[in-house]
This record gives sequence, C-alpha cells and structure tokens, in this order.
Amino acid sequence: MTDQTLHIVGGGMAGSEAAWAAAQVGLEVVLHEMRPNVATFAHQTGKLAEMVCSNSFRSDDSEQNAVGLLHWEMRAAGSLTMQAADAHRLPAGGALAVDREGFSQYVTDHLHALPNVRVVEEEITALPTEGHWIFATGPLTSEALGAAIMAETGAERLAFFDAIAPIVYAESIDMDVAWRQSRYDKGDTEEERRAYLNCPMDKADYEAFIDALLAADKTEFHDGETASYFDGCLPIEVMAERGRETLRHGPMKPVGLTNSHKPDEKAYAVVQLRRDNALGTLYNIVGFQTKMTYGAQKEVFGMIPGLANARFARLGGIHRNTFMNSPTLLDAQMRLKSR
Repeated sequence: MTDQTLHIVGGGMAGSEAAWAAAQVGLEVVLHEMRPNVATFAHQTGKLAEMVCSNSFRSDDSEQNAVGLLHWEMRAAGSLTMQAADAHRLPAGGALAVDREGFSQYVTDHLHALPNVRVVEEEITALPTEGHWIFATGPLTSEALGAAIMAETGAERLAFFDAIAPIVYAESIDMDVAWRQSRYDKGDTEEERRAYLNCPMDKADYEAFIDALLAADKTEFHDGETASYFDGCLPIEVMAERGRETLRHGPMKPVGLTNSHKPDEKAYAVVQLRRDNALGTLYNIVGFQTKMTYGAQKEVFGMIPGLANARFARLGGIHRNTFMNSPTLLDAQMRLKSR
C-alpha cells in the first residue's frame, strides 16, 4: 500500500496552518522544523508559528478592509492561526494584534496534541524523490535547502532585505510625555480606543530626529549584494533618505490624535508604540524597522520625547529574505514544474 503520509517542511505560520488543515481531514502528517537545532537571525525560540517581526495581523475589519475579510474567511474555514490570534488578542484599535509568545505556544500545543501530527525537529537539506511533501520554509529557508532548490530548478533565488522594529519596556516610557490613544479613537471598547502609546514631536524635535537618523551608523551590505528592500517594511532611515517629510506622512503621521497632556497643542509628528504582550510590559515602536547599529539605535531613539530613558527588550535589525520566482517555477497546483 502506498504511504499517504504528508510531510510538511517548515513550522512557521504557513506550515503550521497546512499541518492543521491536513490533520483535520484525517491525514497522517509529519511536520519537519529545523529550529531549535538550526537557528536563524530572526527567530528567538523553537516554537511553531513564531512571529519574528510585527505582532500585528493588520486590520480586522471584514466589511471595509481586504485583510480583515481574509481573517473572516480563515475563521470560517477553521484556521488554527485565527484561533490562536483570537485567543491571545491584544488591544490594538481596529487591528488584530497578539501576544506573540502566547500565540506561538497555542499553535505549538494544539499541533502537538493531535494524534495524527508528528513534529520532528530536523533540517531537511535535500528535495525528496518520493512521497507527498509541502515545502513551507519561507524567506528564512536554510542555506542547504535553498541550494538544493536552486540545483533542481536551475534558477537563482530572489531576495530582499527585511527589517525588524525595536521593543521597549513599558515601565521605561515617560507617561508624563506620552499618552494613550488609538488613532481616530478606533475600537469598540475603551481599552481598544486607548491601545497605543503616543510620543509627540514638535517641528524642532522632528528635524533633529531626521538629522540624527541620516547621520547614524548603519549596517552595511556585503560587497556585491544586489538585493533591494521590501517596500512594505522599509527601514526608517531609508524612508528618511527619500525625503525629510516621508516619515511624517508615514509611521509618524500626527493625524487622528490629541495629546491628552496638551490638548490645544497639535503635534508636528507622533511616534506610536503598540502593546506587544498580554502583561502590557512590552511595547513595539510601530513602523520603526531599522538597520542602524545597536549603539546608534539607543542614541537616536532616545531623542524621541517620552523615550529618553527607554530600555529595550529587543533592538531592531535587518536580515535577508529569499524567495523562488514562483510564477515561472511552479505549476497551477503549486508544484515544481521540473518534477
């Protein structure tokens, strides 16, 4: 009898969701995840579905937003990702933000609890010659497996650089300067309407901050590196290089906010922080992906009003993401054309 076991490589959100869906229809599943035995720059744990960048799934409005509609569809389909997100949801205005530790633990526990799912901590370094396999290793695919895919397809990998924003300890934020408010007071509850911390800047603060960003020491690419940035997650220094007003019309836009300490004074720019864990002890700086060196980050971010004495649970960083050119290498069923 032919072995009908489904092997899934990669225990991120895509691989975990695929394992859950397959198990729900009765398939035997083996989920292969190289962590914690093989680490990546971005991951901190060996848990499944670890969120390495933002803790937000963006808008959860299923009536007015395409991303929110996707959330609705996934919930209707019994998605494990959405179950975990709803179980560990944090106040975030109209967005779906989660406690990243609780989220990944929920996914890990639920997959390990299934009798027809076996999680194997090992690195897959070659493409199999038989059996049923799904590869969901994502942009942080290991070097060995990436090389095997290149050898099979004869195609170079696509790549771009992605950045991570810093996380700050809440107790180190000066609440005599910062205030609680979601943009445009979005949210159905008072907690949702006060989900974000806001640090105001006047024009002089903003101009000095931009000058410091542009002058700061930054991580440099290796010689010959040709990968570009992902436009949806640009480092703030790159945004500043595109124009001094870019940040003020992007992650630092001051609209929809009123400073509760100085309600008659309109901020020139605002830095927002979003809650990152259930305890409310950690906040990430929204949209502040960076490639500044660690020392420069502490100095430059300390210029933000309210963050002069900030202590960081995690500093920002940049890493290289790699991809396949799927439209040319995969068929309509997402299978390798070369096979």
